[in-house]
Amino acid sequence: MITHNSYTVEPWTLRERGLNLDVLPQSESVFALSNGHVGWRGNLDEGEPHGLPGSYLNGVHETHPLPYAEAGYGYPESGQTVINVTNGKIIRLLVDDEPFDLRYGRLRSHERVLDLRTGLLTRTCEWTSPAGSTVRVRSTRLVSFTQRAIAAVAYEVEPVGKPARIVVQSELVANEQLPGRDRDPRAAIVLESPLEAEENFAKSTRLRLVHRTRRSGLRVGAAADHVVTGPDPTTTESEATDDLARLTIASALAPGQTLRVEKFVSYGWSGTRSLPAISDQVDAALAAAAGVGWSGLVAEQRDYLDEFWARSDVEIDGDEQIQQAVRFALFHVLQAGARAEQRAIPAKGLTGSGYDGHAFWDTEMFVLPPLTYTSPGAVAEALRWRQNTLPAARERAVQLGLRGAAFPWRTIDGSEGSAYWPAGTAAFHVNADIADAVVRYVAATGDERFERDTGLELLVETARLWRSLGHHDHHGTFHLDGVTGPDEYSAIADDNTYTNLMARANLLAAADVVERHPRRAGELGVDDEEAATWRDAAEAMHIPYNQELGVHEQHAGFTRYQRWDFASTGADQYPLMLHFPYFDLYRKQVIKQADLVLAMYTCSSFFDAEHKARNFAYYEPLTVRDSSLSACCQAVMAAETGHMRLAYDYLHEAALMDLHDLEHNTRDGLHIASLAGTWMGLVAGFGGMRHHGQRIAFAPRLPERFGRLAFTLQLRGRRLRVEIGRGAATYTLQNGDPLTIHHHGEPLTVDADKPQTLDIPPLKPRPAPDQPPHRRPNHPDANEG
Repeated sequence: MITHNSYTVEPWTLRERGLNLDVLPQSESVFALSNGHVGWRGNLDEGEPHGLPGSYLNGVHETHPLPYAEAGYGYPESGQTVINVTNGKIIRLLVDDEPFDLRYGRLRSHERVLDLRTGLLTRTCEWTSPAGSTVRVRSTRLVSFTQRAIAAVAYEVEPVGKPARIVVQSELVANEQLPGRDRDPRAAIVLESPLEAEENFAKSTRLRLVHRTRRSGLRVGAAADHVVTGPDPTTTESEATDDLARLTIASALAPGQTLRVEKFVSYGWSGTRSLPAISDQVDAALAAAAGVGWSGLVAEQRDYLDEFWARSDVEIDGDEQIQQAVRFALFHVLQAGARAEQRAIPAKGLTGSGYDGHAFWDTEMFVLPPLTYTSPGAVAEALRWRQNTLPAARERAVQLGLRGAAFPWRTIDGSEGSAYWPAGTAAFHVNADIADAVVRYVAATGDERFERDTGLELLVETARLWRSLGHHDHHGTFHLDGVTGPDEYSAIADDNTYTNLMARANLLAAADVVERHPRRAGELGVDDEEAATWRDAAEAMHIPYNQELGVHEQHAGFTRYQRWDFASTGADQYPLMLHFPYFDLYRKQVIKQADLVLAMYTCSSFFDAEHKARNFAYYEPLTVRDSSLSACCQAVMAAETGHMRLAYDYLHEAALMDLHDLEHNTRDGLHIASLAGTWMGLVAGFGGMRHHGQRIAFAPRLPERFGRLAFTLQLRGRRLRVEIGRGAATYTLQNGDPLTIHHHGEPLTVDADKPQTLDIPPLKPRPAPDQPPHRRPNHPDANEG
């Protein structure tokens, strides 16, 4: 385990003492604030030094040509990349005419604190300039959950020891210079200055800039207003040019006097609205923020998060590090989706530009599950975004010679953005992942209106794709050939088990929902005959199985492949795709990330306990975890198959992916799916939660390090609290009608305010499975003492 001394371990805060410039890019990601619509990286207020400046609006992107050595039919022609929009964070400071720059002078103290209960990022520092003037600076930053378009900063300066002339420059800056990145040079040229100026405005304490992206044609507006408090005389002056709007504030302060600037920033964008409409939009948002003021925004933020934590908190006794990590994870998962509102939830959220800001299957299979049981409204909005992109998905299916909808592997606006066919278009399982999220949401909420108006259309169009993609052989067995499952080291394979099982569930769910809503189904052209073909395909779906080994195959023929030569693979040769050709990876038994193991979780009822144990033991020595998505899945199945220490180790890896920068790329943005996987490892792993249809079951069991685990779930208007101790579990229904659940296979009805406590059966011992050399997850105790 990589240790990291920059952040202290506390239950409700993330605290950075001192300023380590070597980890500044990582800190900018972990201290990022967002609400799913507006995202601000945790850059220093002054803008410099920085790792990666970042201000993002969900959905705002630029397009660029995709590179191909040779053209091919069906290859996407344009890619999409998230852009750094107008930066409203910047507040520059001059002390006696010297810039406040922490690389010079003497930094006497520096601390940043992200409070997970209030949603505030607070910074305090004391600095002495090269000329000997000392100031104390305190700033507090928020991105509002309650006012979707608003972010705000309160900035205070106080001289220490002797008077000082203070100048504060509050800015809106567009087309900031960004650090160089490895990318296609054609894209780099397009993205270098993606915003064309359309309007600039500065009057009194108000600023506004409006720009338009050069290729994608999106109009972006940003506006700011200020409340300035300081001793007389304190003066203000505003100015604006194409890419810069600035309010300059000047004051002479004696020791004990403070200059305070409250800055409110609003954002808006559209692909269709006019310039005046965008200007009015951001001005109106500012007016709403001014109506409550800074203290009102802070109070609204606290109230919002109080309610969130009351329904979502996960409590752990015995492991302070995991306790902090799961709350950090839940906070960032909430930030990624809370106010996305019919926009994508990108793999990095709005914390960085990694993966070009694209959304993948990560959203439906990792991020939406915790939100389903904690903030279900955000899930409905994310799935409505998928519904809104159906025209592009239908067009893509036609291009591929298929029916229904072919959802993209990676995208911002709904069109396919992957230039790599084997791990892109061929990964059709994204269709079934979307369907799975629809079924899970409806099962958890009972939202029949959503099922009729949104879910049904998504289920129908994804089912149509599977029926046209697959075929019945001469025995009547249904096959899905030439697809890529979650494991990207096994591409273009026949009958990937995960894909086939998820497609099977998709087909059956579509047939069922058509029966429940025949009128709406008829509007989509579905008749009884079409629905019957879906059931036929599902019931005849081929699931590869090796009788000799007694294990399910990841895909047809996988177990006959040559095993990867792990003995000759050095520790410095991971991730494998950076050191070996895909040609070699594709034809060997080596697994990038949990694939069939994930299927045993998502399609749990298909496998019995013995097959789960044998499958897990077979695939563990082959899985190298070259993806951050793998550890949480392996944690869940390690727990179910009785390998509690291994499950804990995988949970630890998923939970600390970003706090310990395990993959050395947190600078590009957080791994939102791995953060969500922390919840998965705790609730589905150690809580043993499985939810299929109307049946919700738990098989709780704690690892050695935990003394207690407790979590809360929202289920059809009820709130269920589960508390797991060393030898028993207690289920409490906090509100709503009685609920029937299962505890280690036994049915149990829970009534409101009548807790039920049941014993946890002893664990059946099993031999510990092996992992590939150099790829066993490190147990935290290995670094102690």
